[in-house]
Amino acid sequence: MGGPGNPPEGTPEGGPGGGEDEYRSVVFDESFVRAARLQEFSAQERIADHAPAVRRRPPLRRGLSRQALILVVLIAVAFGTAVYMGVRHPYQTPAAQQPVEPLRMTVIPLAPQGKVPGHADTTYLYAHSPAAQYRIGAKGIPLPASRRTAHFSDSQVVAALTTAKDYIVRSALYPEVLTGGQVRPVRVLLDSDQLDQFDESFDRPAADGRHAPTGWLVRFDPSEAELADDKVRVQGTLQAAETDSSTLEVTADHTFVYALRPTGSADDAEASLFTVRRELHFRFDHDDLRLHTAQLVVSYVQAGPLSCAEDSASLLRPLLAGQTAKAGGPAGTDPYATGGAPALCGSLASSAQPKL
Repeated sequence: MGGPGNPPEGTPEGGPGGGEDEYRSVVFDESFVRAARLQEFSAQERIADHAPAVRRRPPLRRGLSRQALILVVLIAVAFGTAVYMGVRHPYQTPAAQQPVEPLRMTVIPLAPQGKVPGHADTTYLYAHSPAAQYRIGAKGIPLPASRRTAHFSDSQVVAALTTAKDYIVRSALYPEVLTGGQVRPVRVLLDSDQLDQFDESFDRPAADGRHAPTGWLVRFDPSEAELADDKVRVQGTLQAAETDSSTLEVTADHTFVYALRPTGSADDAEASLFTVRRELHFRFDHDDLRLHTAQLVVSYVQAGPLSCAEDSASLLRPLLAGQTAKAGGPAGTDPYATGGAPALCGSLASSAQPKL
């Protein structure tokens, strides 16, 4: 008959070898002893009235159970995180976001009470006007100090303010927009859901409170007026506020003062000042913040000197130096017609004109 099997860790180093060794059946190494399930009590333990001569050792611990436990914990954590992110992730599904509203706009021409003052030196004009202390260009549209809200971080609030400022600069300060008829610099900043309304406003302008190009941007009739000075004076404010957990709103209120002269006139021709007051309300959801786009929901514009008899929905046709407003008021308003906007016109205060 063969002897017992080999020790668990193989034949002990230096031990007797060979199948014919007479002690092979009774010599065991340390690993064989440690692997034994029965252990003899020591002499001291046997004195303490232990009846049995041996005891059963607890089974050896294996690493598999601990690894399995760790794996189960990791799976549970991953599953819980996925559920949490699905419920609380800031990029909500479109169904949870407010629908994009069409832009509501009001454009009010302001008629002068007399002749429009003019001067060949635009610096002199600005210095003697209420815009004397206004800043030049985008410097007049500073970003306010921003703070995080309950559901939007500092960086998201800054992103909303920056996008609103970019829209204001492109729609009221870019020369190619003011007199060149370009619209793309403004269009690319709008939420995709407003592009149809924007395009329709320029394809088929209408003074209906929805489709006036001058509600989207400042645009002069290039056949009548051109910039006498590209250093437009600007002053105003920007404010951001959270309206709900998925929406930021930015309110902009700025006054722009342009120096204009007749198209094609000499550089020494008299220039005049034209003032535009714009109050814009922007709305931003998480997609807008990520894509650097905005929803323009309200546009309230006052501009002059203009003639109330002229259509100001498509283009602004400024009254230039020495001109007076044409007789007649704005186009008539039909109170029985639905879906339209009332024709409005105001009077430009003499204090708003340069004192020459």
